[in-house]
Amino acid sequence: MSDPAPQEAAAPPRRAATPAELFARLESLGIRTRTLTHEPFFTVHDGQELRSRMPGAHCKSLFLKDKKGALWLVVTLAERRLEMTDLARRIGAARLSFGKPELLAEALGVTPGSVTPFAVINDPGRRVSVILDKAMMEGFDIVNYHPLTNRATTAIAPADLLAFIDSCGHRPRIVDLGPLAGPGAEPC
Repeated sequence: MSDPAPQEAAAPPRRAATPAELFARLESLGIRTRTLTHEPFFTVHDGQELRSRMPGAHCKSLFLKDKKGALWLVVTLAERRLEMTDLARRIGAARLSFGKPELLAEALGVTPGSVTPFAVINDPGRRVSVILDKAMMEGFDIVNYHPLTNRATTAIAPADLLAFIDSCGHRPRIVDLGPLAGPGAEPC
């Protein structure tokens, strides 16, 4: 009779990067940003007042899961309304739904309201596919996102965002997500 195989110790949970660690990473890459702190924003509507103080595109990020279990981070202009069936078709996903907060924390290390393309710093295994809105990336000199917390907004050049995402091992797809608004579009 053989001895049972030794049990492997479970890996400790991975600690998510802090905003300070994010800013240090951006600085190490030579990327310049501008950040404003503010009261927590949980929705695009919450951030309306900030638009007058921060030029550039104001954006939203959606953490989605498809019916096959694939994880998606879709980053788009704040005013864009998306219809999930059309979005799934455009990005090549199975039926999409919003990812649960627990899965968001596990995959990207952030909480609802703080979803951001900067969260790829917390996804070294590249579980999440990153989709960037073509209109956002090609139509603006500056784009604005939360720096891992919804208590601040950081302005960055689109090319610098791509350099940061690349430094995290991700290869984002820039996708034409269609017109900015349409009939029947879901408010997401």
